[in-house]
Amino acid sequence: MKRETFFLKAVVVLMGLPVVALCIFIIPEIAAFLVELVPSLTYLQYPFMIGLYASAGIYFVALHQVFKLLGYIDMDLAFSDLTVQVLKNIKLCAAAIGGLFILFMPLIFMMGDMDDAPGIVLIGLIIIFACMVIAVFAAVLQKLLQNAIAIKQENDYTI
Repeated sequence: MKRETFFLKAVVVLMGLPVVALCIFIIPEIAAFLVELVPSLTYLQYPFMIGLYASAGIYFVALHQVFKLLGYIDMDLAFSDLTVQVLKNIKLCAAAIGGLFILFMPLIFMMGDMDDAPGIVLIGLIIIFACMVIAVFAAVLQKLLQNAIAIKQENDYTI
């Protein structure tokens, strides 16, 4: 089992690298682009940047939770309350990122409208949709795992 989880852990690390690059190179440019497009919204530059950095931070918390989940699988604790808690945390992280993007969607829409680039709005909507899909999937897995743990405990008591 170690080999499979090693590959998945490597994939989790690789999933974080593009977000680090976005945080370093792209987010400041996006905020400056917002001010360039709509000079009357200069006061929203830093809250917008903080929101994007906050969503990136929440993303890294979710990646850490996935890393912990893979560690629990390595330790043969896949059917435990620890994994249920990790799935709950992943669900909350996905919902929080989606909520942040919903809050900033009017700014994203203004940027797309001023620059005549509807792709920006589409990217924001795709991120919101993906976050909600991940949150629902994690909630379903959490519920299934809780039921499996209850069945396992019931079987342990009967034997």
